[in-house]
Amino acid sequence: MNRIVKLVCCSIFICCQSIPSLAQQDSISVNTVVEKTQKLLEAYPIEKVHLHFDKPYYAVGDTLWFKTYLTSNMYNYDLSKVVYVEVLNGKDSLMQTMRIPLTNHVGKGYLVFDQEWYTQGNYRFRAYTKWMMNFDPAYFFNKIVPVGDVLNNALHYDVTFNDLGKGKNARTQAVIQFKDREGKPLANRKLNWSAQVGWNPIDNGKGQTDAVGNVVIHINGKDREQLRKGNLYVSLESGSSAPPMLGTLSLRSALWDADVQFFPEGGDLIAGLSKKVAFKAIGSDGRGLAIKGTIVDQKGAEVAAFSDAHKGMGVITFIPEAGNAYTANATFENGETQSFPLPPVVEQGISVTVVKSDTAQLQLAILANDRFFSANKGKAFYLIAQTNGILCYAAQAALRNETVVVNLPKDRFPTGIAQLTLFTSEGKPVSERLVFVENIKPLSIALSTDQQEYAAKQLVKLGIKVANNDTTTVGSYSVAVVDESKVPYDENKETTILSNLLLTSDLKGYVEEPNYYFNQPDDQKREALDILLLTQGYRRFSYPDVLADRYPEVHFFPEQGIEISGILRLNNGKPVVNGGLLLSIPDRSFRKDTYTDENGHFVFKDLVFTDSSRVTINARGNDNYRDMVINVDPTQYPGIDTTAYRADDVLNIDATLAPYLTNSRNEYRTSILLEEVEVTASSRPSFSHKDYPAISGLGMADHQINADRLKGCNNLIMCLQTALTGITYDSQSQLFYITRDYNAGGRIPVQFFVNGMAMDVPSLNGIMPSEVEGIEIFLRDELGTVSRMYQNNGVVAIYTTKKQEKGPRMSLSQIEALLPKSNIIDLTPLGYLEERKFYTPKYDTPERRAVNDIRTTVYWNPEVQTTEEGTAQLDFYNADGAGSYRVVVEGVDATGNIGRAVYRYTVKQ
Repeated sequence: MNRIVKLVCCSIFICCQSIPSLAQQDSISVNTVVEKTQKLLEAYPIEKVHLHFDKPYYAVGDTLWFKTYLTSNMYNYDLSKVVYVEVLNGKDSLMQTMRIPLTNHVGKGYLVFDQEWYTQGNYRFRAYTKWMMNFDPAYFFNKIVPVGDVLNNALHYDVTFNDLGKGKNARTQAVIQFKDREGKPLANRKLNWSAQVGWNPIDNGKGQTDAVGNVVIHINGKDREQLRKGNLYVSLESGSSAPPMLGTLSLRSALWDADVQFFPEGGDLIAGLSKKVAFKAIGSDGRGLAIKGTIVDQKGAEVAAFSDAHKGMGVITFIPEAGNAYTANATFENGETQSFPLPPVVEQGISVTVVKSDTAQLQLAILANDRFFSANKGKAFYLIAQTNGILCYAAQAALRNETVVVNLPKDRFPTGIAQLTLFTSEGKPVSERLVFVENIKPLSIALSTDQQEYAAKQLVKLGIKVANNDTTTVGSYSVAVVDESKVPYDENKETTILSNLLLTSDLKGYVEEPNYYFNQPDDQKREALDILLLTQGYRRFSYPDVLADRYPEVHFFPEQGIEISGILRLNNGKPVVNGGLLLSIPDRSFRKDTYTDENGHFVFKDLVFTDSSRVTINARGNDNYRDMVINVDPTQYPGIDTTAYRADDVLNIDATLAPYLTNSRNEYRTSILLEEVEVTASSRPSFSHKDYPAISGLGMADHQINADRLKGCNNLIMCLQTALTGITYDSQSQLFYITRDYNAGGRIPVQFFVNGMAMDVPSLNGIMPSEVEGIEIFLRDELGTVSRMYQNNGVVAIYTTKKQEKGPRMSLSQIEALLPKSNIIDLTPLGYLEERKFYTPKYDTPERRAVNDIRTTVYWNPEVQTTEEGTAQLDFYNADGAGSYRVVVEGVDATGNIGRAVYRYTVKQ
């Protein structure tokens, strides 16, 4: 890779020197633009993370398996050796953070969808490195994973919304069919419903299902945007003495709206120039809308007709006139019609356009209209091209004609999105174009099995052969085999290693069905990809900032392992120089010491421990340790961002995942039957806010935490920072906030209650974590019984097992023994995810074959290494399911080239 970078830089230099300089004196030379751009790109490598999952969706009770891939545009530095994987629920509240160690830029992990913590919904997986935290979180890995639930969820539904407001008011109709966990309609059941945004009510009412479980609900709001942000809460009678069944439905798709935007190629609609104008039509759910219509001028004369080519995107070509204005009259698939203005026509301008892209060259044209050419004839313009942080082309050209044709050899570019930018001689960018360049082909991954058809539980021998442009190569790969009859999925919707690392990881906007452009690509898909890039923007850096020497601030360096750092001070605040500290991890029988620097700062590097391990740091080896205070630096994580990829949320999970959930129901049927037989009354935890008058007016808790979650915890406040679901701790104010409101700028803190008594955060230090019986988290206070009195936002109720009893007075020494020691601290920092292997059964005897095997993931192996001949051989047994089995292989070779392959074989009964 270093050799590739050097060759590219060399070609830029030669290209720039081969162009004769102009006689006039420019304010900035093309070499200066190149040097400053190259300085930025070399100083700020681009790291990208990709996760390969064993399946596209799951059910509560399942284990999700994944492999982590880290790539970079440069390998002449120490890449990050740690990747963080976060799980966020449908409200974008953080559920879990996993720390994944990397070896040779790859790692592996898993997540158990524990029925105590996870319910049915759309979960977002976000992955990044510390180095990536220096830049826009829009470039983090993001993927929406739907999760169904047949264990906890007794109320299943299918909903359809009809917008009654027609774009004018917030009125919608929800047609819902309710079913029980066995799929039977819940007929003739009374229900209560309420629509609300956070704590703010929108509408409420009552209803009753008909003979097939259907009910029609009319929701009337005041603001369409507010309604779309809300949820519909339903309480349906169970038909017995059991509590009512509860359901929550998102109102994101409750109203139909359309937005159409137009994107002239190169940036501006220039008078007198024949221009490609891309358009993109999206609905209120963020997904593309089928559209057709006409473009008319300000007099109503039609100048062009249009229709989308793919997912609401298309392109039209016409010649705009100076002084004219253009409007698009659009018709949508549902018959609705709307009009949208095109960007204003500029009277003079210059633009870079793509003429054609063949196998060897990328042909561009720099076009200027008559007025611009007359005013700028003979002036110098610069064309800069970069791909994935590598500067691939730079040239200076004099504007001697209205059209300047530029041919770029594709072998100068790596495969991916090329950013083409046209500058004036003053260094001002005036036109930009994104184009996808196909140069180096993805890895050729050939898959084969010893048979094409198998019996259930028969041994499969899978062969893998990988080549990079016909040259065999060593690499690291992950292999997933699933029963496709139980896990059907559209390949175009997949987030693959190709669609992620070559496309979406370089774009800030949402890309619908990203793998469509890489799944058996043809001319039609290449054209659709070009239209997509016309509607997107590349904003990893700003050229005006680069040319003004304003570079991104670096707060985090590529992480090489777990570090714990801080400052050792005396009681008077003075730093301790050359103070000794000892770190110990009892679970691993590990001890390590270090000394502070001249500023009292200390750091323990290259630590290895699993999550929830107890770490102790003490300064008692120093002479005056009683006067010392250890302050540990807080671990920083990125804020929770909002992402357009929520458009991938599945509204009707029960219907979409029907075959999978049917299998899940069979797989966990024993557990469900046991629950139905044994539970004769409504279960409740031994702790409840209903026992305390101060908080008894709160509704049902959003989350509950049992004492087991705090096992090994020594400092309650530190443990609460990571244990409280949907709650964020602010280290500056040292207060807790509801995550969704904190990310939106809200700073109203959560109110804590201990056994029904209000407490501030510092007072929690007086509670021993071992005495905590449970915690309830309330993200909403519908009646305002607590928030009105305490001016809080959310409630965390802590319940302890030991009641306060009167006893003899304590001595001073006994009180001091209870106080936390400042010269010794216990921590439970985020460690590495504990290793776990996928279970692969062997059916080599009749006794072993006698068990029932209805698994959906038949085989998962994240540690496949190819030999120098580029081959690997894997053996595994089929499950009982008959039908098509899909094999997916993704991976990267030793030089950073990526590839993916899909293979199918058949299993018969």
